[in-house]
Amino acid sequence: MTTLTTVTLQDEVHTLLAQLGVSREAYTGGDLIVRTPITGEVIAHVPRITPSATADAVAKAHQAYLEWRNVPAPKRGELIRILGDELRAALPELGRLVTIETGKILSEGLGEVQEMIDICGFAAGLSRQLAGLTLPSERPSHRMMETWHPIGAIGVISAFNFPVAVWSWNAALALVCGDAVVWKPSEKTPLTALATHTIFLRAAAKFGGVPDGLAALLIGDVSAGEQLVASPLIPLVSATGSTAMGRTVAPRLAARFARAILELGGNNAAIVAPTADLHLTVRAVAFSAMGTAGQRCTTLRRLIVHESIYDTLVQQLKKVYASVVVGDPREPGTLVGPLIDERSFKAMQQALEQARSAGAKITGGDRIPFPESPQAFFVRPALVEIPTQTDIVKHETFAPILYVLRYLEIEDALALHNDVPQGLSSSIFTMNLREAESFLSAAGSDCGIANVNIGTSGAEIGGAFGGEKETGGGRESGSDSWKQYMRRATNTINYGTELPLAQGVSFDID
Repeated sequence: MTTLTTVTLQDEVHTLLAQLGVSREAYTGGDLIVRTPITGEVIAHVPRITPSATADAVAKAHQAYLEWRNVPAPKRGELIRILGDELRAALPELGRLVTIETGKILSEGLGEVQEMIDICGFAAGLSRQLAGLTLPSERPSHRMMETWHPIGAIGVISAFNFPVAVWSWNAALALVCGDAVVWKPSEKTPLTALATHTIFLRAAAKFGGVPDGLAALLIGDVSAGEQLVASPLIPLVSATGSTAMGRTVAPRLAARFARAILELGGNNAAIVAPTADLHLTVRAVAFSAMGTAGQRCTTLRRLIVHESIYDTLVQQLKKVYASVVVGDPREPGTLVGPLIDERSFKAMQQALEQARSAGAKITGGDRIPFPESPQAFFVRPALVEIPTQTDIVKHETFAPILYVLRYLEIEDALALHNDVPQGLSSSIFTMNLREAESFLSAAGSDCGIANVNIGTSGAEIGGAFGGEKETGGGRESGSDSWKQYMRRATNTINYGTELPLAQGVSFDID
């Protein structure tokens, strides 16, 4: 493990924020206390937005949408291209800030900003491809087509573990589609949000002619999010977080017939078949299960291994788990940083205790103390061999816990795989074509993401991201996810001199 650097993180954070152009008033003098999970020390005091200021921001975003929707889509794409350039210039500082505020290792912090840059490139190209269909009409001298139009000011509620990438998935697409964006980030990670918002304002200034309030930021607690969800001026809310959060948000949006894009819990599994390439499998499992200290919605939480290779694979994983470097995420060589806070640590320990009571054999899972940071929660990732898929295995614990189960027949493995409430990401490791295709078929994985011979985490921006069941059913990022941020109109044009009716209906009048 690494030794924590003794430099005061508050000073480092304030330097980074200044380099990124954030005004000092935005992160000092407020009552929202921000701590870094690396040491537990306070790194900022951020002012909270008031209810009246929230209402004003939403109203301004709506007015900005009314203007922005009339800007040609390729021109809107130019704003996002400039935003991508600004993010590229800020990558080192913003990536490091992500690491300090979330605790994820530096390569992941930098990777998150790169993801923002990539989605900007995707969205800029998309701005020339927001196409509808031309459809055959049953009536002579008629043309039928679909057109897509902006929907309004959208709300984005993001979680701590991807504090800026989730905003970009939504904002880049929404802005290209002609919408405005109102963002409520996690109260655990407001600093990266402040920096990102500052970068956007810099891009907007270079673009010129951006309506005031086109992208708003709400720094505050859950009440700010509740106000956003309740506003009739917000026709769509994209919310990332726990399933419990989704159960609160979804009914409130449905009550006023607003749209929801929900990215909620994941309890992701991988099946390891007898023909699997174990060298590749071990590498994929290690990153998927331990990356971001198990605090990804796509983290691998269940490993379903064929009986014939179970002992071999588990022994290899135990060696990896014993040798993985846990420590300061800023240091080269560190692979696992801290949990976000004490609450997450306690939830992990409670889950491990329940697994132990169910007869599990646990390797790891203990807290690693660092004298330099007694308030931080570093843990050894846990490998949990458990005889059956108990209730605790079916529950998503947001921590580095990997439950390992055995199977004999592929049908049994698929049944185990799908027998959880969540349905986000999944994998199978096999060289058997029939098994791979079965896993990807309608009778296979019931998740929104299904992979073969790669892990469950690390999705590319080109594909639609999201899941089924208690994961919420939403889709973000690539493919045709853009359609959620627009409204569809079906248009029929009569260019003839007669008025034939559909379905052969006759309605003649003198």
